[in-house]
Order: sequence, then structure tokens, then C-alpha cells
Amino acid sequence: MYQSVFTNRREFIKKMAVLSAMTAAAGMFPGIIFAEEQEKGIPDGANLDWKKAPCRFCGVGCGVLIGTENGKAIAVKGDPKSPVNKGLCCVKGYHSIMAMYGKDRLKKPLVKKNGRYVETSMKEALDLVASKMQETIKEHGKDAVSIYGSGQWTIPDGYVASKLFKGCIGTNNVEANARLCMATAVTGFLSSFGLDEPMGCYEDIDYADTFVLWGNNMAEMHPVLFSRLLDQRLKRGVKIIDFATRTTRTSMAADKTIIFNPQTDLAVANAICYEIINNGWMNTAFVEEHCNFSKGLTNMGYGLEDHYKFTDRPEAISFEEYKAFLEDYTPEKVSGLSGVSVKDIKYLAAHFGDPNKKVMSLWCMGMNQHSRGTWINNLVYNIHLLTGKISSPGNSPFSLTGQPSACGTVREVGTLTHKLPHGVVANKEHREFAAKIWDVPVENIDPKPTYHTVEMFRALDRGDIRFMWIQVTNPMVTMPKLKRYRDGAKKEGRFIVVSDVYPTPTTDIADVILPSAMWVEREGLYGNSERRTQYFEQMLEPPGEALSDTVQLIEVAKRMGFEKQFYYKDETHIEEIYSEYRRHHEGKKHNMAPLEVLKNQPGAMWPYVDGKETKWRFNAKYDPACTNGKDFHFYGKKDGRAVIWQRPYEPAAEEPDADYPFWLGTGRVVEHWHTGSMTRRIPVLHQAMPHAYVELHPEDAERMQIRTGDMVKLTTRRGEISLPASVNQRGVPAPRQVFVPFFDEQMLINDITLDSFCPISKEPDYKKCAVKVEKA
Repeated sequence: MYQSVFTNRREFIKKMAVLSAMTAAAGMFPGIIFAEEQEKGIPDGANLDWKKAPCRFCGVGCGVLIGTENGKAIAVKGDPKSPVNKGLCCVKGYHSIMAMYGKDRLKKPLVKKNGRYVETSMKEALDLVASKMQETIKEHGKDAVSIYGSGQWTIPDGYVASKLFKGCIGTNNVEANARLCMATAVTGFLSSFGLDEPMGCYEDIDYADTFVLWGNNMAEMHPVLFSRLLDQRLKRGVKIIDFATRTTRTSMAADKTIIFNPQTDLAVANAICYEIINNGWMNTAFVEEHCNFSKGLTNMGYGLEDHYKFTDRPEAISFEEYKAFLEDYTPEKVSGLSGVSVKDIKYLAAHFGDPNKKVMSLWCMGMNQHSRGTWINNLVYNIHLLTGKISSPGNSPFSLTGQPSACGTVREVGTLTHKLPHGVVANKEHREFAAKIWDVPVENIDPKPTYHTVEMFRALDRGDIRFMWIQVTNPMVTMPKLKRYRDGAKKEGRFIVVSDVYPTPTTDIADVILPSAMWVEREGLYGNSERRTQYFEQMLEPPGEALSDTVQLIEVAKRMGFEKQFYYKDETHIEEIYSEYRRHHEGKKHNMAPLEVLKNQPGAMWPYVDGKETKWRFNAKYDPACTNGKDFHFYGKKDGRAVIWQRPYEPAAEEPDADYPFWLGTGRVVEHWHTGSMTRRIPVLHQAMPHAYVELHPEDAERMQIRTGDMVKLTTRRGEISLPASVNQRGVPAPRQVFVPFFDEQMLINDITLDSFCPISKEPDYKKCAVKVEKA
């Protein structure tokens, strides 16, 4: 597959395969390749030009060095100057450059004519896209066109998409796939603190005494960061607590694993708060000075209907009312519901409550892809606020992201229907500010949000949306209840444009396929989980007629008559676009580092003020935006106080019953990244994990006489799928639960998942639905 690139490099590939085997055997640091091993993989006698970039894959934002020779990427290694990974790489990062050289790389635009794809020029394809958008707007109105992007968009990609659709066309039909993975983190931060994104940073790992992983298989999902936890345990004897619904590689490396029943993390978190208060562990001075108490609605629905009404009206309550509410969440009451012993609930609470221990909570999809995702985020913040363990080195509630720029391009740029780069569309001052920078009439920016992701695809199905441009994402693998949305996209009268680097199930539904430049084949910026903005330059020429997504959008904008708004002097536009984007975030609360700074170092965290990055927000000792004269200032709220929320336990949207007696959960594996459209084209990774599977508990497998490799049929109310069994292999679910990774486009587990979502964040719950399990 890669001979054209790695001619005379067979030894190099052999070395990489050996390194992968070494990695699998490295039990203490699962999925990690060390610097000295990376050096062994560099071809002998190579004269390489090394340049820095953030890794193309997950939201950790590792710095890598890419070695190029004769216009090809030949080698990659961890950047020792990066404070994120300090020279380490995971297996995906180490093999990342190979993802650019699959034999089926898209190089020419394709237009569907009479049911078949025909090659055309980029000019003709972009002309068609622009004319179809204009035609759709004329016939059906501005809200009949939409764009669906990604946390893999670069910051310039997302920025120009938002500017074109929200500022020029005047529709808020802008969404990104981070709605499926990170929207809950956003609403959790906003409701508790009034501002999005973590107040801490990765450096917290160097100070914390205890790490609590909330439903987070960090060893496989964020292996470089997990290696930093393990390193601290070797150096300082820190504790790692795995709080999860299944046993994973993280469990094997943790000091203690606590298994809970799905959805009951809500109850356990409240029980921890009960213990903190009733044992006198609350930091009373901090709470009285810096916190308010509030409650919201509980009858909020699960997002299952096409049309529903929701308003979360907060209501102030007293500390005594909150304390009385927690009486329903004693460890004894919660133990029976959650399956967690009273002893283990008290064990968790004691770590948070010990004034001599610094605690870092870490989570990802386990909490965020949750029908009450905003609530569980709020509840973890409650624990840290009650103990005052927040916004200081080592005391950090920290949400990890799954994509390289889910924070930078979706949360910071604001590529969600309700957002603007610096605020929300519903706020008149925010609209006026954006309109001035974008050079458009303020009336162009609609004050009313339209569709979040699930509703956007429902609108496409209904016909309210007629045109959709999909960039850098693969929704025909990732959408929950997938068959409905795949069928909807194929209906008559829909026009779908897909920009990507490889054929996928999403390009299969496209009317126009635009080949995109990938990663270092163009210039760009990503923003990682710790608010770190990272720049990368163009190192390679893209194949064929492939263009960056930024340039594709600008070219279509110009064809639609928006030359003035998209007139940029420099060839790649990136410097001018980033300078324009920075204007949205000026000020001590969110200032972005200048491009020259980002070019000269491995990124910088915002707020970047007076030449310094802010590592711990809301803490006057570290954050220059604090102005209330107190030690802490939660300036996202008007009164400068964070909110401790009264959030009850509620059952999942769909629970096992007599007909569907198991829980079904989905997730990822270390070898593949999300839908695998890139990593499955890397031979070493594909061979290591060639297909999906279904994990069963050994007792369930024995009862049904199922062995590893046997085919198992999973049936939900939405359909059925058959996969090979995995028993006592990498992960082990609890009894009456099964787990399936979603990377395999030949085994589309999302055909049978539920499209229930958190009614505040609108993020789907991929972790819980009812399923029947049978030997096929």
C-alpha cells in the first residue's frame, strides 16, 4: 500500500512493526513508544528535514517532529520540547504519517451523474457546490443549507465556515461532530462556572496525589497522558482509581477499580458529596466565599422525540436545602442502586475529603455521552467545589477531548448552532461584535439557534434541510440510530457535499466529493484539551487537486458573492485569518497567543496575557483576569461565584428488560482512531486490530456457550448486527453487559444504538441502551 512512499524503506517498516510489538508488551505504559525506540525506527543514512506539528489524532495534542525527504514524510517522533508528551508517542502518533499514503487516497473531485461518480476539475466541482447552495437558498430559504464539520477542522477551517454560514448566508445551521463527544463538557463548564474549558492543565498531573478516572479508559484513549500518571506513581506513589462500568487496560494498571451500574454515577457522585458534608470535610470558608447553590428542572425528557420543549430554569437554594436533598444519597441507599459497596463509596469520598491530598478528576466519553451528561459534569464539579480542590496545581476537575481541535475549533471558534467565536448568537452585543469583525450587517446573524447535530440530521430526513456540506468527519458511521439518518440523506431532493481524504460510508451518500489536503499538506492550527493552541506549517504538497478545507470554503464563498468578506492577501490565508480570529478573544479572559509565538514554540495556552500563558484560571495567584480582590474569582458568573448544583439521579432513557436483558455500550480501542478511516489504512495498526468484536462477561459467555471468535447476534429495538465474540480478552464488561468498538465500517454498531441525548447539551448517549444477546 505504501511502496510509492517507502521505496527502499522495507527495513523501516519492519522496525515499526517490531516497535508495535514492543508497545503491546509494555504493560506498565500501554500503547506508548519511548523516545529511544522511536530513534531506532529512523532510516539509516536518511537526510531528513525535521519540523514540528501537533499530532493529527486525539485531543491530547502531543507535539511531534516530522522528518521529510524529497517531498515525502519519511519518519515521525515525539517532540522532546513539547510540554504535553515530552518526546513520547502512542502507537497511532508514531505511525501517523503513514495515514497520508493509502492507495485509495482521494485526489480528484467526483460528481455523481446518473448514479455514478465522474471525475471533474476542482473548479467545476466548486462552481457546482456554490450554485447548488444558491439554488437551495432561493427555493427553500437560508435555513435549508447547512454545514457539518468536525473537531478535526483546523481553527481556520471552522472560523471561515462560521463566518460564511452565520455571517454571510445568515443561517445558524453550523454544527460539528464535537456535539457527539464534547458538548456536555461545554454545558457542564458553562452551567457551573459561566465559561467553557478546563481551569487547569496537564501540569496538574505533576502535583496531584490521587487521580479519579470517571468512566475513562485512559490507558487506551489517552495513553501518553496515562503514562504520565503511571510515571508519577513510580516517582511519588500517587493513587489511580478507576471508576468504570467495565474492566479495561486502565483497570489493570490502576491501584483500585470500582465497577458501577450504568447511569448510577449520578447517585455515587451525590453520595460522595453527602459523605464530604457529613464527615466535616467540606471547605466551609471556600464554599461560603466562592459558591452558590442552585437546582434546575428534572422533568427534561431524553431527546427522543423530533420536537420537544426544554427550558432549564435555575432556582437558587440554600446550603441547608442542598444538604437535605443529599439525605436520599447516603452510601447505604446508593450502594444497592449502583452496585458499589458502601466501603468503596466511602473510600472515594475519603480521597476527595482529605485536606492533605490533591485530587485530579479525569473523564471523557463515559461522562459526556450520557443522557444526563451535563448533570454528571456538574456533580463532579460539586465535589471539587465543596472541598475547595479546584483551580490550583494538582486540584483539577479535567475533561479530556477526543479530537485534535474539538476545543480549539468547536468550543473556542464556536462552530455549534448557538455559538459565535466569543459568545452566543442570542446575545445582541455578541452579534454586533462579530458582525463588525466579519464586515457584515448585524441583521445577517440570526439571533435564534437552529439545529444541533441530531436535530440537523433529523431535519435533513424531514426535508427542512436540503443541502449539507460535510467536512472532515464520517457521520454515516458515527451517528446514533444510524440507519434512519443514512436513509434520510439518500432521499430525493437532498444534495450532499463531502470533503475528505479517503472514501468512507459518508462519501458513499455524497453528490459531490471534494478531495482535501490532510494535516501537514496544508498550514493550520489546533487547540487541545488544556487550552493549548498549536501551529503547524505546510510541509508537503497535497496529492492531485486536493485543497485544504479552508481554501474550499473561501473559494465557494467568493463564488457566492462574498469576495469582500473573504479577501485575503497571502496565499494560504492562515496568518490573516488567525489575526482576524484573535480579535474575537482579545482581553485577559481569553486572549490567544500571536502566531509568531506559536511558530517558535510547541504551542501556548490561553489566556495568553503579557507574554505569559495562564495555567490555572480563576485563581488570583495565576490568572490576571481575576479582579475581585479575593483568592478566587469565577468571573464567568456575574457575581464571581461558582454554582453547586442539586442534580438528582434519574434512570437511563432505555434500560434492560425481559425482551432486551443486556446493556450495550460502545467506545474505542488504542489502535484505531474514531471511525478508523485513517488508521485502518496503516497496515501495522489494521493488522493489530482488523475488525470489531463484542465483549461479553465470562459468566454470560459460558451460559450461552459462546467462545472467543464465535459469532454473536445483538438485537435492539432499532435493528440487529452480528459480530465475533471476545471473552476474557482486552476488556471485560460486567455481567449482563456487552461492549462494542465503533471503528469498523463493516460492522456498524451505530445502526442499533439509541439517539437519546442530554437535553441540555444535546449530546447522544452512546453508552447505554437495551440489547438482546444471542449466539448467531
